[in-house]
Amino acid sequence: MPLDLLFCGTPSFAVPTLEKLVAAEFRVHLVVTQPDRPKGRGLELVASPVKQCALNLNLPITQPDRIKANDEFRAQLTALKPDVIIVVGYGRIIPQWMLDLPPLGNINLHASLLPKYRGAAPIQWAIANGETVTGVTTMRIDAGLDTGDILLQHELPIAPDDTAETLAPRLAYVGADLVVETLRGLQTSSIRPHPQDNSQSSLAPILKKEDGLVDFSRSAADIFNRIRGFQPWPAAHTKFRGKTLQILKAHPTTDALPPTAINVNADRLQVGCGHNTALELLEVQLEGKKRTPARDFIHGYRPQPGEKLGSN
Repeated sequence: MPLDLLFCGTPSFAVPTLEKLVAAEFRVHLVVTQPDRPKGRGLELVASPVKQCALNLNLPITQPDRIKANDEFRAQLTALKPDVIIVVGYGRIIPQWMLDLPPLGNINLHASLLPKYRGAAPIQWAIANGETVTGVTTMRIDAGLDTGDILLQHELPIAPDDTAETLAPRLAYVGADLVVETLRGLQTSSIRPHPQDNSQSSLAPILKKEDGLVDFSRSAADIFNRIRGFQPWPAAHTKFRGKTLQILKAHPTTDALPPTAINVNADRLQVGCGHNTALELLEVQLEGKKRTPARDFIHGYRPQPGEKLGSN
């Protein structure tokens, strides 16, 4: 018999899982997603990617402002008697009454190989920390932060030029298949949940604007990883002539320059980093301007000998 599901999710990362669950003929009785949010200059209300997907699939939708102390929402879910609740990037802490509701529990798809990178930004921090392998995990949610028993995992390599924007869709599609595999395994009792090894855990906290501020005492390789990991937000940024300069593309070089020192060689733009290393900037965006190749930046602003990044 197909399982009766409730699906909780909000971002584009969750969309492939919802699509795969419907395609696999699981019965999705309700999609729970965050309320529409104002966006853009006009601050028009915009539906979440999951809501847009659910509308396309003709699935029932609810968008509660809060879920912990919400008697109407609790009654709605209780009446549906789900076998399992699937949670992918919903953006709310799941209350205990929801954890206790379905017999198969609340199953979460997490974008790391737990117990590594518990938290809100596992994809970004894995890249920023220079990992070469990551993956996805299905786990049974408990009261902790991504601490529940592991059900299944799938590894995925991180390419040297991957950014958070290129890696996330691949993890989302692999993860969608893993959720379907997990549910079928739970149906047949072929999956043996196992606890996480807390001694191996690491955190991937929600990103803040200051995480993108480039610290030029770090090595060029380290800064390069953070540039890749922190796209599209908070984006790697520094200061040039008192204005914010985003570094959108770069790569380490074999040259050595003092930290923050700018060096222009023909159409090449370099900046010194820690440990006698340097970073070549390939694409940048100055505050109030469009993103531009380094060559155009050089010709437009003509950085002078002795100028530095990071200074006001």
